[in-house]
Amino acid sequence: MTDKISDFTTGTQADTGRGDDNYAGAYATERETTEGRIYNVTGGDWDDVLEDATSDERIVINMGPQHPSTHGVLRLVLELEGETVTQARSVIGYLHTGIEKNCEYRTWTQGVTFVTRMDYLSPLFNEAAYCMGIEKLLGVTVPARAQVLRVMLMEINRIASHLVALATGGMELGAMTAMTAGFREREECLHLLEFLTGLRMNHAFIRPGGLAQDMPDGWELAVAEFVKTMNKRLPEYDKLLSGQPIWKNRLIGVGYLPVDACLALGVTGPVLRSAGLPWDLRKTEPYLGYEDYNFEVPTSTAADSYARYLLRVEEMHQSLRIISQCMKKIEPGPVMVEDGKIAWPAKLAIGSDGMGNSLEHVRKIMGQSMESLIHHFKLVTEGFQVPAGQVYMPVESPRGELGYHIVSDGGTRPMRVHVRDPSFVNLQAMPAMSEGGLVADVIAAIASIDPVMGGVDR
Repeated sequence: MTDKISDFTTGTQADTGRGDDNYAGAYATERETTEGRIYNVTGGDWDDVLEDATSDERIVINMGPQHPSTHGVLRLVLELEGETVTQARSVIGYLHTGIEKNCEYRTWTQGVTFVTRMDYLSPLFNEAAYCMGIEKLLGVTVPARAQVLRVMLMEINRIASHLVALATGGMELGAMTAMTAGFREREECLHLLEFLTGLRMNHAFIRPGGLAQDMPDGWELAVAEFVKTMNKRLPEYDKLLSGQPIWKNRLIGVGYLPVDACLALGVTGPVLRSAGLPWDLRKTEPYLGYEDYNFEVPTSTAADSYARYLLRVEEMHQSLRIISQCMKKIEPGPVMVEDGKIAWPAKLAIGSDGMGNSLEHVRKIMGQSMESLIHHFKLVTEGFQVPAGQVYMPVESPRGELGYHIVSDGGTRPMRVHVRDPSFVNLQAMPAMSEGGLVADVIAAIASIDPVMGGVDR
């Protein structure tokens, strides 16, 4: 007989041209449900996968998924000969949340609360890329004030993310003072973000069309104080770590990945820039007016873990420069598009208890025409329609190129949301960085990649 296999994109049957009756068993089985066609996909058994790794001289160990040095629930299967790693594999999927699929069952605005939870150390970048993709499909331009505020919020978030990379990397290598100092400075970032957006993490503050609301009173002073504090504290990391002999011995020459390997694996972010290529989307493919900001893209040619540490410290300095320029660029104006069919929440006014709408706002809505009240209700419950089409919107996250591929069928919900998460792609470099080195150096290599498993598994 001639076997047929399912074409996953069209749902049609494709001829394999093979006569083996068991051949189709290697493909996913399918069944029809009320939600559409469902495929049952299962992975191979790890005992079978690792058969080639077993020998008398070598042992196979699992590092993780519950291990303090694997940046979350990442499982590393390491084949060792003595203390030397001869083969390394990464196993993911322990933090799968189905966020991409869930976006298909929510309105465009509600999707923001999902995507912000992917890479939970840099949530504002997910929000910005997702919303910019929607705005591109809509053909709308975000007000200038909202663009500047988006840049400012993302750069504060970049500093917070790099501080976690530095702090957790120090903790994993035994530099406990680096950990305590890193999280101390990160608290400064989170306190500021909480003041500006209302939440420390998973803000859902960047919305399609602009921002949820304008900045609170006194925000300029709070941001200026933050920049002053961070400019004072960041040089302390150079005193604490940059010249420290133990820190340098643990990182220099470890996790080496040259530029040709980075390009072959699709690696971006500090790992790519540590190999000498100044690829930063804020410079190479500017968005949100980044072309008007004066900042540098630090690079190195060492291509090792120490170079990535130095780059992240320098990138924090550059982010502070951008934040200071945002303060000078900001001008009065709206933070949401004027189109009442998109802007949601529309002209929000918080009640005196900090929750719900103020009575004045409710009276204003109720006192308007019945048509406007119905429109407001439909906008909140059903959402707005986005013209049919697809778009890919990349931004430069703290870990590299974060891209959103969004497909619309013209309805009030996304047809498809797929994310190119930099942690997922960069994690491919782990074997190339680790094989041939010591087990202890695997820790340094993983820390220099700085993967976030929420973004990897999504």
